[in-house]
Amino acid sequence: MIEDFFDFIEKNELFTPTDKIILAISGGIDSVVMCELFNRACFSFSIAHCNFRLRGQESDEDEIFVKEIAKKLGVDFFCKKFDTKKHASDNGISIQMAAREIRYDWFNFLMLNNFPKYKYVANAHHLDDQTETFFINLLRGTGISGLHGINPKQGNIIRPLMFAGRKEILNFANDNNLSYREDSSNKSDKYLRNKIRHKLLPFFNELNPEFDNLIKKNIENLKETEEIYRNEISRQKKRIFKEKDGITYISISELIKLNPIRTYLFEFLKAFGFNISIVEDIITSINNISGKEFHSSTHRIIKDREYLIIKPLGITTKNLEYYFSQEETIVTKPIKLSFQKIENAQNIQLKLSKSIAMLDFEKLKFPICIRKWKKGDYFIPFGSNLKKKLSDFFIDNKFSILEKEEIWLLCSDDKIAWIIGQRIDNRFRISKNTNLILRIEVNI
Repeated sequence: MIEDFFDFIEKNELFTPTDKIILAISGGIDSVVMCELFNRACFSFSIAHCNFRLRGQESDEDEIFVKEIAKKLGVDFFCKKFDTKKHASDNGISIQMAAREIRYDWFNFLMLNNFPKYKYVANAHHLDDQTETFFINLLRGTGISGLHGINPKQGNIIRPLMFAGRKEILNFANDNNLSYREDSSNKSDKYLRNKIRHKLLPFFNELNPEFDNLIKKNIENLKETEEIYRNEISRQKKRIFKEKDGITYISISELIKLNPIRTYLFEFLKAFGFNISIVEDIITSINNISGKEFHSSTHRIIKDREYLIIKPLGITTKNLEYYFSQEETIVTKPIKLSFQKIENAQNIQLKLSKSIAMLDFEKLKFPICIRKWKKGDYFIPFGSNLKKKLSDFFIDNKFSILEKEEIWLLCSDDKIAWIIGQRIDNRFRISKNTNLILRIEVNI
């Protein structure tokens, strides 16, 4: 078994012989065997134990047992007691999920606070755990990533026992007279994993004595299939995604060429928090008029004419108004503007630029206001005497939904004086009678 242990570590590049590892030791047979293998291999390691306080005195005895192992081996010992039930209740999750969360959070804490002394945390998952995880994910309804089982290496978490099954581990423990603790909860069929272990897997083994080897080969095939799958998803993503200023654009014309679009789009969007139900709604509306929005807990998608636009959720500025006196020279919120008063307006040379507005100071009423546009807003475009709705202005100039949202208005009283960065209102233009100009420049 020690030879298989070395071969597995080398083949999967889990760590180098000089790395120091934290071993997650519960006191059960799997982690005790892992600890023994590390000791016999003369690797450098310390021991970490989680006391979840779920089994009263039994949990405390587990802690004492593991502490004695560390003392006997002369290695550092880390231990943490958790109120697992409270964490589960506070976060509305199962006991098993709570234990997993706090365990890995603590492991990360140990790594961060002892870096670079320790490079990895080793867990004692083995091949039978992988099979059980496969069926758990299958029953919960998972994608291909959930069917390949447990990875031997994931970030700074390594699983160096993934080469051995429960039978090999038990034989090694017995052959070497290893003492270990029995977790009484493992005998209960209260938990899904135990039901699979005690009822489902024995049934499959009865149907086919080669089931263990068969499922391991199938999981390995799924891992290789997923690699091809991920490469294709990544290739298409690079082709049809564009990113600018933290906003993601997915080309609709290219997206609809992909088949099956449902699978591609789900893989594209799941990192943004969108589930399959929302993905199906997006596909249904893909050929409809633009403007529809879809939300996850972290992002929103705007269905525009040419793109699905993905934008992080943030603080809305839709109803905010910012007021400035005539004494202002520079403002930075909500956008960066500079103000300059210019006298002798008759001699001014106008330089046309969307980023600069030249307004008749005496026609403005202070404080002036900067706000977002709203339904019903209108202005009188420079050079015209006719009212125009902002919504029509945006349509005429082919503004995307996102571009409309980014527009700010500079208003005097209730009148729009400048669509900032776009067009001034004719009512505030300078004329031969203008005595004082307010020059405003936006840093777009």
